[in-house]
Amino acid sequence: MTFVPDAVTRLQDLGATFQQLAGLSSPGQMPAPGQATTLGSFTDFASLLGQIERQLAPAQASPASTSAAPPPTPVLAMDASTATSAMLAPTSNAPGPGSFGSQVVSDAGRYLGVPYAWGGTSPSTGFDCSGLVQHVFADLGVSLPRTAAEQSQVGVAVSGLRQAQPGDLIFYGSPAEHVGIYVGNGLMINAPETGQDVSVAQVGNPTSIRRVSPGAETSTSIPAWMASAFSSATQAYGLPSGLLQAVARTESGFNPGATSPAGAQGLMQIMPSTAAGLGINPLDPIQSIYGAADLLAQKIKAFGSVPLAVAAYNAGDQAVRRYGGIPPYPETVNYVNTVMSGMEVSG
Repeated sequence: MTFVPDAVTRLQDLGATFQQLAGLSSPGQMPAPGQATTLGSFTDFASLLGQIERQLAPAQASPASTSAAPPPTPVLAMDASTATSAMLAPTSNAPGPGSFGSQVVSDAGRYLGVPYAWGGTSPSTGFDCSGLVQHVFADLGVSLPRTAAEQSQVGVAVSGLRQAQPGDLIFYGSPAEHVGIYVGNGLMINAPETGQDVSVAQVGNPTSIRRVSPGAETSTSIPAWMASAFSSATQAYGLPSGLLQAVARTESGFNPGATSPAGAQGLMQIMPSTAAGLGINPLDPIQSIYGAADLLAQKIKAFGSVPLAVAAYNAGDQAVRRYGGIPPYPETVNYVNTVMSGMEVSG
């Protein structure tokens, strides 16, 4: 990275100016954790500038992300003057002072520098991408689902990056595997990957964008035919109410055409070899629902409990047997918790 001292000086001067305009009693003052900010956009922006200034300091420099999905570039990998001008450039469709979107950006900026942690949901333990988003919106009184795939179904769709506003959610993958919070001017705040911190990154080419506002539904609505299939398969296989819906929401965000990097397919994300053994087409949503119902019924019978069956659906039967319970994989632990809590919404 090429470090430009003048860029940091400009950030300091601009931050002080914005703080004076906002009438702050003490420069650099930021809301306490968990406190929803109600200050205007000048204050919000000053706080965010202060955080980004610290990221641009040489002692904080770190290598750019090498993750294949998604590919956003951390600001730390950009020339400092480029990052500064990108942050300060006017945004024609930015929300007004005190808007919910500006509050989302300001609150997210407080967590810059928090380490990434798989399954992390708090600043004390670290954040993963969707954990950061869930925590920020909770700070502002909005309850969001836990995973990126679920979050990508909440709120209203934004047609493209040109229409995006600060505070919108930026998603990557189908079903969504990564999420960030849009800052404006092609940048977002996100929790990138293991070994990195919550940081500002270039948006790149997102798969979808959603706008969430206070009062947004946290559960995902589904077509009547799909709800009917869930109900029929639940009764046919004697499954607990809401289990199939919770698995579908967690696996694919109710996307019948979803595919995973590992090769799982369809609404219920069934591997082709497993689907062949069941005699189903996993990309046919009705067959996928009944195939998953069959699998879950078998696993409940084999392991004697719904949580263990859900763990086996995610990590495999052998892993559950090897550990004599839910495998201590962060992904699996988070998956079981998400599905079990989702049953309460779906049931």
